[in-house]
Amino acid sequence: MVIKDILSENRKFVKEEGSLLSANPAKGLCIITCMDSRLTGFLEEALGIGRGDAKIIRNAGNIVDDGAVRSAAVAIYALGVREIIIVGHTDCGMTRLERDRIVSEMRKLGVDEDVIENFSLSTLNPIVDEEENVIEGIRRLRSSPLIPESVKVHGLIIDIATGELKPLHIDE
Repeated sequence: MVIKDILSENRKFVKEEGSLLSANPAKGLCIITCMDSRLTGFLEEALGIGRGDAKIIRNAGNIVDDGAVRSAAVAIYALGVREIIIVGHTDCGMTRLERDRIVSEMRKLGVDEDVIENFSLSTLNPIVDEEENVIEGIRRLRSSPLIPESVKVHGLIIDIATGELKPLHIDE
């Protein structure tokens, strides 16, 4: 089981680490990005940020939904965030969701047939285009009464293979 390996690695980690950082992000930055495991460690290095520099909100497809807006608002009002960057990535799996495959996995894992019968792929918020998804996320943040105009909102796409950043929107 992976959990046993994680706990073992944690025991080693605790012996080597242990500095307490502020809960407030040092760079006053919040990042909304995808949960794709290929971004772990890679995104931070590509952005030049380290531990304690930014609040990072992750979900499948870096969707700016109510949960992401709520988390961004907490970061702004309770933790001093003054800039938000939505970072999408190339080759996002949320562009390739297929209902038949999802339903097959649901059945394999024992999900009740009534749930499957009523399941809609839209529940998972699939995306059509990575870049348009980032732009739509900016629109959602800007239209939220919880996100003040004084907070800068930017949009980037990171190439999942090279780490190259493509600016889609820079809030001047």
